[in-house]
Amino acid sequence: MISALIDLRRVDGERLVVQLTGQLRSLIATGRLGKGRALPSSRRLASDLGVSRNTVTYAFEQLAAEGYLEASHGRRPVVTFDGGERVQGPRVVTSRLGSRNPRLSPWASRLKQTDWPMSYQAPLKPLRPGHGDFREFPNDVWARCLRRSIVRAAKRDLGLVNRTRLREALAHYLATSRGVRATAEQILILPSAQAALTLIAAALITPGDEVWVENPGYPGATAAFRASGARVTGIGLDGQGMQRMPGLPPPALIFMTPSHQHPTGRLMSLSRRTEFLGPSRPDKAWIVEDDYDGEFHYDSRPVPALQGLDAHGRVFYVGTFSKAMTSDIRLGYLVAPPALAGTLEIAQRHIGLIAASHIQEALAEFIVDGHFLAHLRRMRRLYHARRDHLVEGLQRHLGEVLSVEVPSGGIQLVARLKHGRADQAAVKRLIDAGVEARALSSLSLGRPRDHGLLLGFAAWRESEINAALRTMASCF
Repeated sequence: MISALIDLRRVDGERLVVQLTGQLRSLIATGRLGKGRALPSSRRLASDLGVSRNTVTYAFEQLAAEGYLEASHGRRPVVTFDGGERVQGPRVVTSRLGSRNPRLSPWASRLKQTDWPMSYQAPLKPLRPGHGDFREFPNDVWARCLRRSIVRAAKRDLGLVNRTRLREALAHYLATSRGVRATAEQILILPSAQAALTLIAAALITPGDEVWVENPGYPGATAAFRASGARVTGIGLDGQGMQRMPGLPPPALIFMTPSHQHPTGRLMSLSRRTEFLGPSRPDKAWIVEDDYDGEFHYDSRPVPALQGLDAHGRVFYVGTFSKAMTSDIRLGYLVAPPALAGTLEIAQRHIGLIAASHIQEALAEFIVDGHFLAHLRRMRRLYHARRDHLVEGLQRHLGEVLSVEVPSGGIQLVARLKHGRADQAAVKRLIDAGVEARALSSLSLGRPRDHGLLLGFAAWRESEINAALRTMASCF
């Protein structure tokens, strides 16, 4: 029955001999295969598992060298390691601890009630939103930047958390492409955009403070501000994005995505931006502008960032490289108001939201040498074509079921369900069939008014989009 305890996977890239060795080692160490137990012959176990005899032989030899087995020519291996007593105590303790409900903070207790991060994270399938196409990223160029950065590591001042060269490169890029007005000293380099929201919340929110977020909107912002004890209020949308709510008490902080509202993709007009900036005097609300995919505009010239219109130093500008480059780069940034930049950099160190210095230096070179802008230009053309392809396919195959909102940019779109259909059930059916989507209602605070699907187009080639559309049509 030993072969029944072993599960070898042939699709995840890990060598079979490594898997077999590790699983046998675990069975012995946990007492499942006790001391003195004779294992099957290499020929028999190889036949039972459907692997080569060499794979089993190598595993036996490695475990014998580690002291788990005694193996001799012509005899079946015998377990020589006594794992029973070593694991029995901890196993009992773990079981006893698991029977109690640990005490959690109110924020942690609510985590299971949210669908953020998405509960179906692996593997990546069409048409999951929120991703660019990492397959199109120039990995060879990026690898050269990384190698040069590592070679130069010994000459760097390792005391700098935010690398000067990257801050300067970012300040220039954001000024020319997004109209952001900032010095290099105002820019903090962080592991993600979510880390930037966590840092802002930790520095500015006092428990009980009122915070406004878009509704529907980005759940990560709600999570960050609630973690600091804020009372989060969802503000509805119209055709221009987040609405002004003059009748409500003024909040301590407002979070918005004016360039491409998350999730609808709506663009906030210049007049609406001015309305929000009007009350942003020193005694009024801070504004956090999340420009999560501001690099991608297709139908018109991009509207300058809200931060560039701010005359009172009250707007935080948050961005990320995970959409424009590749999600595993794990770098975001925060442009802080001048009066708070120094305080936030100290808070950044205390909380530990620090990005690897060699990645920062490599990215600075990637930007300065022109590779970043070249990649962006190529991706804009590619994603524009993919957006149009998905829109045309949805209208042709699913026009009776879905009403598509065509965003002027970004990497995802909303397809609303007609006839009052429940989007949660639709999403579950699609996921079971192999197509990933996100329910629009899951992004709402309180009772959702809109039902629809959030669909990604940037990460998927036209052939993959076509296959997903066929599956969606059959599901609906």
